[in-house]
Amino acid sequence: MAEDRVELNTGQTFHFVGPSLEKGPLPAFFYFSLSGSDSLHLDPYNRPAAPFAGENVRVFSASLPYHDEYGKKEVMEKWAERLEADHDFLTPFLDQTHKSILELIEIGAADPGSLAVGGLSRGSLIAAHLAAREKRIHSVVLFAPLTKLKGSTSFVHLHDNHIMEDLSVYSLIPELIHTSVRLYIGNRDVMVGTTNAYEFIRQLTDAAFNEGVRSPQTELIISPSIGYKGHGTPEHIFKNGGEWIKKQLREQL
Repeated sequence: MAEDRVELNTGQTFHFVGPSLEKGPLPAFFYFSLSGSDSLHLDPYNRPAAPFAGENVRVFSASLPYHDEYGKKEVMEKWAERLEADHDFLTPFLDQTHKSILELIEIGAADPGSLAVGGLSRGSLIAAHLAAREKRIHSVVLFAPLTKLKGSTSFVHLHDNHIMEDLSVYSLIPELIHTSVRLYIGNRDVMVGTTNAYEFIRQLTDAAFNEGVRSPQTELIISPSIGYKGHGTPEHIFKNGGEWIKKQLREQL
């Protein structure tokens, strides 16, 4: 898929694949993994976008913090360094990205009635926060998600601080009880923790039910782990998640 980009007044660049902006508002899937370009074009990280080829849907992505300056492995060391210094770099990024989504809606690049968000690993943390902030995002897909910073082997050595606690997806549960959430995780993902993923879905389901949602739209799909520390995601899982998002966007129209 050919890539385009849009420079926003927020100072953020969003890369996207799909029909040109001249075609007006269309359903939009905001997907986060690495840099904006790599998330849409670097295999296998781009595979959640593959089901949208030829569809009247735009898939948008922006670079995660420090991903334009560092490699995908070194960047986690940078995140750890900033967190160890009690520097919250994620909240300003989330504020900016939410404003960017609002701007994309305002300029007619995204249909506010058909929005979804997703992420892979660290990108899932971003996706969950954005869904909690923007109520018009009705569906979220999370692949091998980083649910809490302290739960990742990249940050387990850090001292406890309120930043890591505040940025946990568990803190978002009250804001996500009316959101459709599908989470994929390996059965032995020791990098971000299979148990952490299960506990998030369990708590979210209970919270939704207790608020009167009799059939909470929360799904947990556990499959055999692959890759380093069981943190890989097989191609069929990416495809399945992308197809689910496509179906969700259609139902929102």
